[in-house]
Amino acid sequence: MPTARNVPRALSTRIVLALGAFALAALALPALVVAAPKPAVLSFTVAKVGAPGNPPVGIIPFEDLLFRNCAEAPSVPNKPCMEVGGVGYRYGIGQLEVTVDQYVDFLNTVDPKGVKKKLRLYSRTESSTAWPRFGQINFARKAKPGRHYSVASPEWADKPYGFANFLRTARFVNSLYNGAVLAKKESSAGAFKYTTYRVRLSRETETGMYEMSNPETTRQAKVGFVVPSQDEWIKAAYYDPNGTGTFSYWKYPTNPGEFGKKMTDGPIQAKLDAATGDVTNAGSQPLAIFHNLGETAPPPPYWCPPAFTAEVCASTNPFGLDPETYGKAFMGSLGTVGQSLTLSPWGTLDQGGNAVEWTDTITPPPFGVKGARVWRRLHGGIANAPSYQLWISAVGLQPQDNAFFTATYPWLGIRIGVIGNLKLNQG
Repeated sequence: MPTARNVPRALSTRIVLALGAFALAALALPALVVAAPKPAVLSFTVAKVGAPGNPPVGIIPFEDLLFRNCAEAPSVPNKPCMEVGGVGYRYGIGQLEVTVDQYVDFLNTVDPKGVKKKLRLYSRTESSTAWPRFGQINFARKAKPGRHYSVASPEWADKPYGFANFLRTARFVNSLYNGAVLAKKESSAGAFKYTTYRVRLSRETETGMYEMSNPETTRQAKVGFVVPSQDEWIKAAYYDPNGTGTFSYWKYPTNPGEFGKKMTDGPIQAKLDAATGDVTNAGSQPLAIFHNLGETAPPPPYWCPPAFTAEVCASTNPFGLDPETYGKAFMGSLGTVGQSLTLSPWGTLDQGGNAVEWTDTITPPPFGVKGARVWRRLHGGIANAPSYQLWISAVGLQPQDNAFFTATYPWLGIRIGVIGNLKLNQG
C-alpha cells in the first residue's frame, strides 16, 4: 500500500481536493433532504364588531329565558345565572370557521417533518382510513417535508376543521400571532364591515398570545390574533346594535326568535349534497346546519365522501360500533362553510350550527365534578344537535385537553378573533 511519502504530490493534491468536495457534498446532502418548504400563507376575513360598552344580559344555561340582568333572574338549582355578551372594546371575529385546508397548511408548517407527536395536533381517528365518513386529514409517514398531512378528499377542503380541542386551537392562534401580516384589506357589505388579513404562519406554537406551558394560560398581549372569549363570541353572534330582539339580543345567531317558544322559532335545517357536503337549500332563510327534531322533520344533514360507498360510510368507524348504534350517534355532517348564507347581527356565518367553537374563557367544572383539569367554554351548536344548542343560553363547557372527546367528536371547530390594531409586518 502506498504511503504518504511515496504518493506523487499532484495525485495527493487531487485526492485531498476530491475528499474535500465529497465532504462538502455530504454536509450539503442532509440539508437538501430535510429542508422544509416555506411556511404557509393563509387568508382570513374578520367581521368588525363595534358598539363598545354594550350591556350584557342574564341567561340561565340551556334555559329558554333572557333577563336584563341576573338580579331579575329566578334561582335554578345547579344552574346559576350568568351575565354574558358585554364587551367594552372593538374587536374582530372570523367571518367563517377555520377550514380543513387551513388546518392542514398549519400542520405542515409547524410539523414539516411529521414528528411532533407530543403536541397532539393530530389524532389517528382523523384519517379517512380509520373513519371514512368523518376523517378529514390523512397522514403519510413517508412523504417529503411539509407534505406529511393532506386533505383526505377534495370535498373536505372547505369544511370546518372538526377535531379541535382548546390546546390545538391556541397553538393555531399562536402560529398566526407569531407570523407576519403580509396584507390587510378593508371592505364592506351593506352595513357590515370586514378586514381581510394575509398571514404567513410561524412555526412557533408554544409561546405567543398563549403560553402553552401554563395550563391556565390567558392572553399575553393586547394586540394580535386570539381565540375569542365567550363574551366576544356571544356579542358577535347575538347582540344587535340596531336594537332588534330582546334587550337587543337575538335568541339564535340566525334570527331574533322569541324567548319562551322553545325550538319552534329557530332557523330552517340545511340540506347537504350527498356527495359534496354543499348546502342545497340556501334559498330558504334563515338557515343553519343542525339536526331538527320531530316526526315531520327532514333527515339530518348528511354526506359521504365519494371515495367511499354509502355502505362503508354508514358502517366503518374507529370504535367498532354496529351500523345501527353508529348511525344514531353520528347523524349530522359538517357542511361547506358559509353556504347557509344567514348572517349574524355583525355579518358572521355559521355561528349557529355546523361545528361548535372554542372560546378562551376558563370556567369552573360542572356541578359536582372535581379534579385539576382546566375547563373552557364553547358555543355554537353542531350539525348533529337540535336547535336548542343554537340558543344564546347554550353555554357549553369541556376540559381543554380531553383527548378522548377530541378523537371521537368530529364537530369541534375553531373561529379566530383579533384584538387591537394589527399592522403590516413583512418579516
